[in-house]
Amino acid sequence: MRLNGSVQRDPEKPVRLHSDRIVVDDHEAALKKKIYLMMNKPRGLVTTASDEKGRETVYSVLASTGESLPWVAPVGRLDKASEGLLLLTNDSEWGAHVAAPETHLEKTYHVQIATIASDSLIAAMLKGVSINCEILTVKECRLLRSGEKNCWLEIVLDKGKNRQIRRMLASVGVEVLRLLRVSIGPLQLGTLAKGTYRRLSAEEKLAMDRAMKRRSSPVHWR
Repeated sequence: MRLNGSVQRDPEKPVRLHSDRIVVDDHEAALKKKIYLMMNKPRGLVTTASDEKGRETVYSVLASTGESLPWVAPVGRLDKASEGLLLLTNDSEWGAHVAAPETHLEKTYHVQIATIASDSLIAAMLKGVSINCEILTVKECRLLRSGEKNCWLEIVLDKGKNRQIRRMLASVGVEVLRLLRVSIGPLQLGTLAKGTYRRLSAEEKLAMDRAMKRRSSPVHWR
């Protein structure tokens, strides 16, 4: 290894990653650039790198543009039947923090159900339903709009279990027609077209970091 042009044989030699020039086997070492993406996941794709059943994955969206990207991993999951905002990054520590229930980062979903929501249904979602001896609750649930035979709910989770919204509604006999995630913390899906992705802006990344720090800070009681 060469450090700033000089041969170094001490494996414990301190280096300054952002300023020192490190060459190993005639190849200059470089910091892996961190990348943060948001995708509007279409329904029908699975949130994995590969699928044992041969189903199409979210990586087909990344490959469709032909852009050369470093390896990125999904932050959390959206099941095959769900759609909307999905984050991907090669910053594993950041991704784990976003997905961690302890962060209490709010995730907002628009959910179309095959009935007209009654006040009692909304109350049940807020109060919580028991599934396999576990009480599942949502932070917020409100009616967005109604048709003749179905309606849309806006549901906010601040922890979230696997397929929580679908499981809760199924437990009270309600069929989910569509489930769309529209925000994660301060990040909004906005007008991002279905089946496309883009990089987070510096302002969006900073807003996420601030939101996670604020949510993770302990409350001190006097």
